[in-house]
Amino acid sequence: MADNIGSTAKIESTGPETNAVRTSPSPRPVLDLARIGAFSALIAVGTILSNGLFGIPLPPPLSEITIAPAFYMAIAVLFSRKVSFWATAVGSAIGETVNIFFFGGAPAAAFALTYVPGIILARAPETLIIYKFRQSTTRLLALGMVVATVYETLVFFVIDWFVYSFTAFYCTGSPCSSSGFTGGFLLASFDFATLIDVVWIPVSFALVVAARRAYNRAFFD
Repeated sequence: MADNIGSTAKIESTGPETNAVRTSPSPRPVLDLARIGAFSALIAVGTILSNGLFGIPLPPPLSEITIAPAFYMAIAVLFSRKVSFWATAVGSAIGETVNIFFFGGAPAAAFALTYVPGIILARAPETLIIYKFRQSTTRLLALGMVVATVYETLVFFVIDWFVYSFTAFYCTGSPCSSSGFTGGFLLASFDFATLIDVVWIPVSFALVVAARRAYNRAFFD
């Protein structure tokens, strides 16, 4: 794997000048829209493909793993902020909705009222964080991805802490009551299992390297 996945300052041509690694010209809006559509579908599938669908239930935090972070981390490095942000927002929303309504990703359909907006608020800004590091060294880019994952985890935690503490929204039994500030904190603390997404950072690096070698370009925006 290259020493500087993010930086292109030291990338040298390995052949004639026409084969040098280069950035692509600014795409037309229709190309951006096509990319958003295609990557939204990819991220949606990655969100749906959690370990539960393979019939092998895993204990927390492994049960929190989905393939999607590997995809949107790589997309955030390779493509524009607009493409990566909206593809991640739309794809995550679609994938989470499918999980809730078709695969029992939540005990009740009403959970979509917080699960879907929550995953958008947590994931989409991750791409903006990673984008800021994309021309840095590999170590700094990896650090940026870790920071993005911490951000995602904190957003899930804050949303769930508030909901668990002050509402009975997630209650599926009877009678229902809110958990209180301390109880809500304890319940929401399970969201820190989301930090397991850092395992996808090496995979996203591999996807970035593969795309650059295949198309001979550093970035696609």
